[in-house]
Amino acid sequence: MTTHSPRHSVQSHLAASLTAYLEDLQESGLDGIPLELMTATTAAMPPLHHTAPAGQGKESAMNDEPVVVEKHESLEQIRKSLGECQRCKLGATRKSLVFGVGNPTARLVFVGEGPGADEDTQGEPFVGDAGKMLNRIIAAMELTREEVYICNVVKCRPPQNRPPEADEVTTCSPFLLRQIQSIKPEVIVALGSSAAQALLQIKVPISKLRGKFHDFHGIPLMPTYHPSYLLRTGGNSDSFWSVWEDMTQVLQLLKLPVPNKSRNK
Repeated sequence: MTTHSPRHSVQSHLAASLTAYLEDLQESGLDGIPLELMTATTAAMPPLHHTAPAGQGKESAMNDEPVVVEKHESLEQIRKSLGECQRCKLGATRKSLVFGVGNPTARLVFVGEGPGADEDTQGEPFVGDAGKMLNRIIAAMELTREEVYICNVVKCRPPQNRPPEADEVTTCSPFLLRQIQSIKPEVIVALGSSAAQALLQIKVPISKLRGKFHDFHGIPLMPTYHPSYLLRTGGNSDSFWSVWEDMTQVLQLLKLPVPNKSRNK
């Protein structure tokens, strides 16, 4: 009689799980999965997810299931997979599909809720007034747009800039997750309540979420106020300095210098 070791049983289970996952990706529209990948053993499987740095005091979110990634997808492949997306009702009213912009291997990713009118016209996230405020925040961190990556929870503009609805978030979120898996950032910043609540799958005000790291599939996530909120409250407001406190924590986690900023009364 042939006996199988516990290690063999675990590998067989992981291989079956991987095959099912890849089949799901094919059904969702992912192109170009090689046949040999569908029958690959677990011998060369990478770690299931990022290991969060120890001692950061991050709160656990409702994202406990690790995501298996066997083959690296480029952002170009994910964009091709989206195509001229009509998977939810936003596809019928948008002008442009706004995918994302920036460094495909960025250490830091900013995620907003969805495109606005300027973004819908230009096809790039955060290019209007809120984008200028985000640029100001990035510059204050002594970084550039080219060094980070910027995207949204949904890729199409909701009518009248309303918050994305639950079915729209559910439909579009897998593509955002694939973007993040491709980039492999060390930190994510969620801009505003809609983005933070969609990523963390919790209904908590941004004022309660910000200021501390949370967990998103093993990646530290810092929620903070949306740049458009800062525009409404003023560039030297308490909320602006709250955002700077959040970004200071991000820089410290990335082990980057924290510029000395003083508030003008």
